[in-house]
Amino acid sequence: QLQLAESGGGLVQPGGSLRLSCRSSRSAFSTYTINWYRQRPGQEREWVAKTSTSDKRTYADFVKGRFTISRDNARNMAYLQMNMLKPEDTAVYYCHIERPAGDGVTHYWGQGTQVTVAS
Repeated sequence: QLQLAESGGGLVQPGGSLRLSCRSSRSAFSTYTINWYRQRPGQEREWVAKTSTSDKRTYADFVKGRFTISRDNARNMAYLQMNMLKPEDTAVYYCHIERPAGDGVTHYWGQGTQVTVAS
């Protein structure tokens, strides 16, 4: 069973930076599409960023220019570098993986890591 573990969340002041990490318990990491999602207080979970198996990166408009998704296939790791953080970025951030399975994909979620942006 594939498991994901996020880390790196915490309290940061507006304008600050954090780097979130996501570790997969399984190898073949290069075959996974990786997403980061977040859930703000009282809101539904929303998509933040994606890196494909070819490392093509896409972002939600509200993080473009501030967040960078990356992956290290050799270490089974994914990252979300978050710069110029705003109070509205406060949320639980989740790593999500799409793993090829037969004719489709299987979805896996991490447990989430809390990011709080406040003075």
